[in-house]
Amino acid sequence: MPRGECALFEVRFERVTEGGLRGMEMLKAGGKKVVGTKQVLRALKAGTVKRVYAANDADTFIYQQVVRSAESAGVPCVRVPSMKELGMICGVDVPAAAAGLLRE
Repeated sequence: MPRGECALFEVRFERVTEGGLRGMEMLKAGGKKVVGTKQVLRALKAGTVKRVYAANDADTFIYQQVVRSAESAGVPCVRVPSMKELGMICGVDVPAAAAGLLRE
């Protein structure tokens, strides 16, 4: 996986390739998912997430918290341009800072 750099830490991000797009389609189609920072962090801690999606325009602290947790859990992290877009993809009426695709 390629490495992306942030001012405070270094993280591995997955390029949005065919696998990442398939995951986005699964989020949109109603695949098993968690939406929201707290739920994503809980699922990462439990080890039930196979891919995490984080919105670039989320609060820096929240964004870093999600990305660091995904990195320590060894879960690929996919950047999404906006919280509004992530919320729409997940089928919720509000913006979402993070979402996770659950293992089957």
